[in-house]
Amino acid sequence: MSGQTHWVILSDGARPTEDIYFYESAAPALHQQGSLSERFPVSRSFGAARLHGPSFKRRYAGVNLLLCRSLPLSWLRWLERNRNTFGYIVYLIDDDIAAAAVDDTLPSAYRKRMAGIASLQPRLLALADEVVACSDQLASYFTPRHANVSVLTPSLLAPLPSQAHFTVTPSAETPWQIGFHGTRAHLQDLLHIAPALEALQQQRDDTELEIMLGQHMPKRLAALPRVKAPAPLPWQAFQQYQRERRLHIGLAPLLATPFNQGKSFIKFLDIAAMGGIGIYSNRYPYTEVVRHGENGLLVEDSPDAWQAAFKQLLDNTEATAKMASQAARDALSIGDPQKVITFWQSRQGRDF
Repeated sequence: MSGQTHWVILSDGARPTEDIYFYESAAPALHQQGSLSERFPVSRSFGAARLHGPSFKRRYAGVNLLLCRSLPLSWLRWLERNRNTFGYIVYLIDDDIAAAAVDDTLPSAYRKRMAGIASLQPRLLALADEVVACSDQLASYFTPRHANVSVLTPSLLAPLPSQAHFTVTPSAETPWQIGFHGTRAHLQDLLHIAPALEALQQQRDDTELEIMLGQHMPKRLAALPRVKAPAPLPWQAFQQYQRERRLHIGLAPLLATPFNQGKSFIKFLDIAAMGGIGIYSNRYPYTEVVRHGENGLLVEDSPDAWQAAFKQLLDNTEATAKMASQAARDALSIGDPQKVITFWQSRQGRDF
């Protein structure tokens, strides 16, 4: 393939991953340089695949394809039959799907969905010229399974806010905002630190806790004073919320499970995007980007350790504000979209 480079995402709904690692981070810059990129939603019904298949083939012959996490079986079969129609194919993955499928700490419906994807993953790998993983640990899973595996860490999509909210001392009238904005896949991680959250909210009156799990909020946490449980938001709505919401402290507990070992450090960027300083489990991937006491806190798994971390941040507000400022600077560096742009530029203009 030569001349103008054209990328098409065959989108099965993993829009956050598509946007963070390509569509919102790199594609706009690539477009300015003359490349084309677009997102093509794929259908799960065989009839829709049969309908779209021929027209897609005629319109997009020779383009590069980006497959993200999964494809409907009907589309996977169609692509296997028509592989030679297209150029370079990249399989982009940001979770250890196989580990999720057998992790009994995860919700059963989620495990079942991941098991379905895991069963098809070898076929996706067979189609791909390259596998792009979000972390070194996840890449190490795919290295024995594919000859060409690369690492692309997440980019920061949101503009960083000012740190003005740290000038207000925590009090009952102006409580500091503490937030957990993980998905249900991290419910057990959250429950592990529940005793620390209970102690925090029962012993102090200067903190407000937000846990974005909606109806899946654990009852023991919902019963605490000054707790909010907004419903999880669709991706685009969450991006807007992230731009408007201001946090003082973000929570990123991560237990030592095979599924969690494949995670990226995206929570470091998410917390910085809301203006906060993070408390992180003291393990990979956070140990790759967090310097304890400088741009966040790395904490062991015991609730006592998390309780001590809350006390440190709330009782030393000037030092906490300084850490938050450093975290913002580091987020701009490690999440610089230029790194993602450069990654995809290096895959432009090749003859495949």
